[in-house]
Amino acid sequence: MLRGFPPVVAADTHTLILGSFPGEASLAATQYYAHPRNQFWRLLGAVFDEPALHELPYEERLTRVLAHRIGIWDVLDACHREGSLDSAIRNAQPNDFASLHAHAPLLRKVCFNGKTAGRFAPVIGAAGYATLVLPSSSPANAMLSFDQKLCLWRDILT
Repeated sequence: MLRGFPPVVAADTHTLILGSFPGEASLAATQYYAHPRNQFWRLLGAVFDEPALHELPYEERLTRVLAHRIGIWDVLDACHREGSLDSAIRNAQPNDFASLHAHAPLLRKVCFNGKTAGRFAPVIGAAGYATLVLPSSSPANAMLSFDQKLCLWRDILT
């Protein structure tokens, strides 16, 4: 059984970005979105007008994201999976979303990084949060260019 990471949130977090579950590179590095071809940090850097965000040390990236009142977590706490593809996830255990209010009382919006994570949008929406399903930042999602993804990722701030 693989285990995910704790949420990266602060008391003033108003928007949360949920992925599905960390890939092999992320699990090995114990960092969200550690695969060098994953566009997550470049997309957020462009959204925040901080184009060098992806070049900063990991802890500084987290500090910068939290400064924008954005949090990071995953929909799954644990699962079995061979490789990094979402389609290989088995025996999934969701994270404790009821605890979100205690960690981030100002949370109003939850964005989902990709369609797999986005399957949880109706549940999160029913809990009273605004939701937004974004195109996946994963290198496996090559259907859209970086600029096409960025156009949609800019909606994180609206």
